[in-house]
Amino acid sequence: MGAGSIALATPADPQEETVLTPAARCAAAIEVLADIAGRRRPAADALKDWGLNHRFAGSGDRGGIASLVYDALRRRSSAAWIMGDDSPRAVLLGSLRLQQGLAAPSIAALFNGEGFAPEKLAENEGRRLSEGNLADAPPHVAGDVPEWVLPQLEAILGDELLPELKALARRAPLDIRVNALKGDREAAMPGLAHHGAAPTPHAPMGLRVPIGADGRGPALHVEPEFLDGWYEIQDEGSQLAAMMSGARKGETVVDLCAGGGGKTLALAALTGNGGRLVATDDDPRRLAPIHERLRRSGANAEVRTPRGGRMRTDVLGDLDGHVDRVLVDAPCTGTGTWRRNPDAKWRLRPGSLAARVAEQATVLDRAGSLVRPGGRITYVTCSLLPAENDDAVAGFLARGGGAFAVVPAREVADAHAPGLAEALRFTAHGLQMSPARTGTDGFYVATLTRAG
Repeated sequence: MGAGSIALATPADPQEETVLTPAARCAAAIEVLADIAGRRRPAADALKDWGLNHRFAGSGDRGGIASLVYDALRRRSSAAWIMGDDSPRAVLLGSLRLQQGLAAPSIAALFNGEGFAPEKLAENEGRRLSEGNLADAPPHVAGDVPEWVLPQLEAILGDELLPELKALARRAPLDIRVNALKGDREAAMPGLAHHGAAPTPHAPMGLRVPIGADGRGPALHVEPEFLDGWYEIQDEGSQLAAMMSGARKGETVVDLCAGGGGKTLALAALTGNGGRLVATDDDPRRLAPIHERLRRSGANAEVRTPRGGRMRTDVLGDLDGHVDRVLVDAPCTGTGTWRRNPDAKWRLRPGSLAARVAEQATVLDRAGSLVRPGGRITYVTCSLLPAENDDAVAGFLARGGGAFAVVPAREVADAHAPGLAEALRFTAHGLQMSPARTGTDGFYVATLTRAG
């Protein structure tokens, strides 16, 4: 990208309101990044507060500023390295070079000190932008990840570490899953033709919608087809993970960590509403969106919401030992989704990983008590860390005393996602999807069967 890339202020939707110049958006992004760093808060909260305090900014401005902020967070370490400074200003400057591909003269045109633009580039900043590189940067810097998590990532990614980390620092695509309860992918495509939707590489009901130069996609949630339940926004990897559960008509299936219901809807579509589908979550607040999504999609599912506090009861007790399949979309660190949530990687701490590992053991053990002899558990995380994946499965197998066995992951992939196996990374107990290998978020899937 050259000097013309300064048009990064152009709104993704011509109807969006804009007030700020590209240079003013850069100044605003620096302000938001300073708030994130100073108060150690999520990027979404800082962006929301900025918008509330600057109501004159249009929706296009707010979206453009958010794109600048998230790109800077994606490349926080590498941007700071080439600039020799980790200040919010330096990180934004470095990310314009690394993520946006702007040359030093183009960046200087934005940082000119005029009007609401950021202060003019200093001589050393211009030199760093022209000459700085990552040739001698350590892997955690070049790959933009916290240093403490690198050994875990090296263990799974091996020689592909740096390509995978670079892919994990890029912008994520915008994927949707066509709802098979409404129709097939070919029937849905005409309604999305104006967005340039095309089939995803692997998922048979997936469509990928191009994103704009600023990293933003169209507002699909206001499209008539979305409101009529024809599709849901869902990463292709998540679609494939749900498919690998192998849910079929006539079965009793439990979505144990259903959350907002994304995989519950996918399971209903897989069975054609022909089975008994039960959705629950340990946190009742996470279940709040599921009811409207079920209504819109036409999916049939029984939602069991646990009570909190002293009135808390086991809402699945009557199903113990009788369930054909349990999907465990386990709580995890979300390392596989860092393309979408780049600020999350900088807020991740070792204590958070330890807490997730404990939660994973709890939900796996609960799944084990639900499944009938001969039934299956599909364990899924959106993580790349072995501690949450193979290690979690190994711990469950050890606690089970031989009651469960691993179903070979290649067998699962071949049965439910034909043609995907060559792109997958197979592990001791499961399979790993990743941005560089499969073009998806980093999903792990393992399948376990209970002895008959």
